[in-house]
Amino acid sequence: MGNETKGRGSMLLRGARAILPDGVAEVVSLLLDEGRIARVIRGDERAPAYISEKIDLGGLTLLPGFSDLHIHGAVGVDAMEASADDLHQVARFLASNGVTSWLPTLVPSPYEDYQKAVEAIEGLMREQDEREAASRVLGLHYEGPFVNRAQCGALRPNYFRAYTEKSALDTLPLIRSSQAVHMMTLAPEIEGGVNLVRELTARGWVVSIGHTRASVEDLERAREAGAHHMTHFMNAMVALHHRAPGPIGWGLLRDDITCDVIADGKHLDPLTLELVLKCKTAARVSLISDSISAAGLGDGEYSVWGETITVEQGRTRNLRGNLAGSVITMLDAARMMLRLGASEADVARMCSSNPARLIGREHECGSIEEGKRADLVAIDEKGDVRFTFVGGRIAYKG
Repeated sequence: MGNETKGRGSMLLRGARAILPDGVAEVVSLLLDEGRIARVIRGDERAPAYISEKIDLGGLTLLPGFSDLHIHGAVGVDAMEASADDLHQVARFLASNGVTSWLPTLVPSPYEDYQKAVEAIEGLMREQDEREAASRVLGLHYEGPFVNRAQCGALRPNYFRAYTEKSALDTLPLIRSSQAVHMMTLAPEIEGGVNLVRELTARGWVVSIGHTRASVEDLERAREAGAHHMTHFMNAMVALHHRAPGPIGWGLLRDDITCDVIADGKHLDPLTLELVLKCKTAARVSLISDSISAAGLGDGEYSVWGETITVEQGRTRNLRGNLAGSVITMLDAARMMLRLGASEADVARMCSSNPARLIGREHECGSIEEGKRADLVAIDEKGDVRFTFVGGRIAYKG
């Protein structure tokens, strides 16, 4: 078991079963060249003979690499406190679980903490093509600070803000790259919330609704202003009531609203996950981990965001008794949805193509198609990752 770095020349992946956009192909070979999928070779179609590097994937199922758009950390590393080297350690762990791209997710904090975190993220993004192959950082996700105190979850409400003027947004550090994704979770009902949605949309941010008690009227205004996604749907949201449907009822009903869920069976009961999938369909649901630094470390007590988090049998709790992120991986989430009856094609949508579409990268990644980045995961019949390829390089071999 290990991590390997390969060059970006030609490579042939032979004989895999593959989840393609048009269905399951029982025998597929992929020709990779310069980090992209150059050819999808089906069945008995002959592969080029000149390729020197060939990898036999017989008996494995090939899926597009997973994308985790909401992750705070893993293996003892917290994105709020990490260096670029620390983040690369997380990226290697993610690759071992089939994740080929991710957004480090920041929680409400003082400006200085935000600045340090963004500098580390930016540093890794500059260097990641030259480093040992690992899951790619695509940008960042601000979870808050413009959220509702009454739905704080595990976030620290003393750092929450209202949006009273544009300068409130300008104080958030950004990644200085036109290619970087910037995403924000916000509550539209806070002071200035809908104006914030409008401003973020104009600046090209991905806007998601979360940590909210918004009324249907507030939600409709946010939708018109550009918010079309919901963060860890049903968690940190006011409960559904038959006379006040709120964000949960509204989110289930609106077909142009997508959502993401934490599929660990703890944040949402398995039956509730089935309900979300039935109402929204796999075309409108993304999976996230929302994992914290304790992910990959096992049960115990950990210091996260200045307080003690207890992990017991995979469930995270802070001292207030609130769920505090998760310790699952995207692979765990995919397995959960398969157990609940989702198809492999559904899982590919929820882990790969839907996240790519949400952040505007569907032309680059998210599916196994010619011309797209060779971000791939090969899984055996037990559901374990055997290979992860990031930009055509082997990021994990198990």
